[in-house]
Amino acid sequence: MASLQTLSLGPADLAKASKLLQDGGLVAFPTETVYGLGADARNGTAVAAIYAAKGRPSFNPLIVHVASLEQAETLAHFDDDARALAQAFWPGPLSLVLPLKDGHGLSSLVTAGLDTVAIRMPAQKLARDLLLAAGCPVAAPSANPSGQISPTKAAHVLSGLSGRIDAVLDDGPCEVGVESTIVATNPVRLLRPGGLPVEALEAAIGHPLPQDLNPDTPNAPGQLTSHYAPNARVALNQREGALMLGFGAIDGQLNLSQSGDLHEAAANLFAMLRQMDALADDGQTINVAPIPMTGLGLAINDRLTRAAAPRSG
Repeated sequence: MASLQTLSLGPADLAKASKLLQDGGLVAFPTETVYGLGADARNGTAVAAIYAAKGRPSFNPLIVHVASLEQAETLAHFDDDARALAQAFWPGPLSLVLPLKDGHGLSSLVTAGLDTVAIRMPAQKLARDLLLAAGCPVAAPSANPSGQISPTKAAHVLSGLSGRIDAVLDDGPCEVGVESTIVATNPVRLLRPGGLPVEALEAAIGHPLPQDLNPDTPNAPGQLTSHYAPNARVALNQREGALMLGFGAIDGQLNLSQSGDLHEAAANLFAMLRQMDALADDGQTINVAPIPMTGLGLAINDRLTRAAAPRSG
């Protein structure tokens, strides 16, 4: 693999990135949620390279990114609920897990052998431009070593995957800062909380959204018990500690949002976890202030709970 290229927003670099994808390369790119590590979802060799670069277990499926609802409908069956959710929240931080269509053309590695696929249409302009230019569905988990903190800046990608991928498109920090909300239909249920608040989904469907969170046999990305983890141990719902990640009135070395704004906290979460990890001495624990379990707080607490979970090995 050639040395990693850092590409900018210009047309020439966008053309380079799309050509790399078409040729089976790995390109990290920004979305509104986190930076994704993209490969042509139809190319099994390229998708295998995603798993290899991340050290990701192959039973953990990937999200396919598309440029349009029409493109998504060539890959999966949309029932009335799925189409209504896509029309309401796409482009945006919502992934839908849907039954595969015959002739979908996706690598079986994308779906981890399941008969369903997770699909989303990102809202970030550079991501949409890249998908249109590449002209193919793009499998893209977060662009970081598996299980570690997700990247919200190009520098985070470079620190974790330099030498393992071909290029990263740099468009600054991600606006949302946590991964997409994942929903399955028939019946509608939540598989992973994320950047689209559950309350917005429940308002759209007109009833509470049941949860189906299954860490043992994942049917969607981000369901493994230990995930999004720094090297240091993490303790949740703390009000004091030598190494403190604050929120609101509970302060620390860093504060996710001094005003208690959950959108600001979500956008800061992964970058600040990285900063706290760098501050931690051997054996030191990162103590995290309580986060409300409403709105984006549900996604923040989900990521923190997985970051704090016991590690395997």
